[in-house]
Amino acid sequence: MTALLLLLTTVALTAAVLGPRVLLRAGWPEREPVVALWVWQCLVGTVLLSCLAGLVLGAAAVFDTVRVHAFAPAPAAVTDAYDLAAAPPWTAFLTLLLACGAAWTGAMLARELVEARRRERLRREHLRDRVPELPAGLADGLADARGPLVVLEDEYPDAWLMPGARPRLVVTTGALRRLDERQVDAVLAHELGHARARHDWLLHLSAALATGFPRVPLFAHFADQTHRLVELAADDTASRRCGHLTAALALIELNRHRGVLSCAGTRRLLGDRVERLLEPPPRLDRARRAATTTAAALVPLLPLLIAFAPALATL
Repeated sequence: MTALLLLLTTVALTAAVLGPRVLLRAGWPEREPVVALWVWQCLVGTVLLSCLAGLVLGAAAVFDTVRVHAFAPAPAAVTDAYDLAAAPPWTAFLTLLLACGAAWTGAMLARELVEARRRERLRREHLRDRVPELPAGLADGLADARGPLVVLEDEYPDAWLMPGARPRLVVTTGALRRLDERQVDAVLAHELGHARARHDWLLHLSAALATGFPRVPLFAHFADQTHRLVELAADDTASRRCGHLTAALALIELNRHRGVLSCAGTRRLLGDRVERLLEPPPRLDRARRAATTTAAALVPLLPLLIAFAPALATL
């Protein structure tokens, strides 16, 4: 029992400390943002699964009720293999710490979802007040095959996605005047890339973890990299449909008033995106993409294998 808890703790700490360092120093995530997003999710999932497995085992060792329910379907030999009765005194403290962490994580996720729904409702109400009534034929022509599209009367050039059960693409008349038809297609393809990949859910998850555990570097890096990588992935979607040069010009025109090539904060990200579109890095070959994806998917299985090892050995 003690060895299992120590192994799970070691896996969680190793993934939380070494994983971000390796990913942040690697050059390939810039070339494969979709694969990089998957690797970050698997890394975070490994840490969370390690903590969850440790919580279940610790609770089974400390509380007889949990032990009865957790090992009810298992033979007596499996229960004996875990040696729960010989758990050290610090198991109760570790279990309490993990339980508090699990409760806090759930509370942060719930808070983020509630806040996201509230913000979405306010944005939709605000948009409903501002959007003009367009003739049916014009609205149908603009929507085309791109999904629900809202054209907003505004000189400020902008376009964004309103996520939800029915995602809506919002584009201002200022953007339509500044961009040509191909560039408008690139902007809409970018936003549709966000909608189809459900990037909003990933952003909510990373924001909740970073807010709930600000002193954990893994979650802070996860939030930062998620924000960056979802934009790169959507840029790739737009460039595949409309071409790299068209996507870059659309990004420049749409953000020219923001100082797209500035070195400050979000503007620096815009500059990096433009440079990446103008000089697209070579993608990884199919074999490396498949190997990286498969290896990342196997990492979260490690804490589960450790937790079930005594049972599997007994059976």
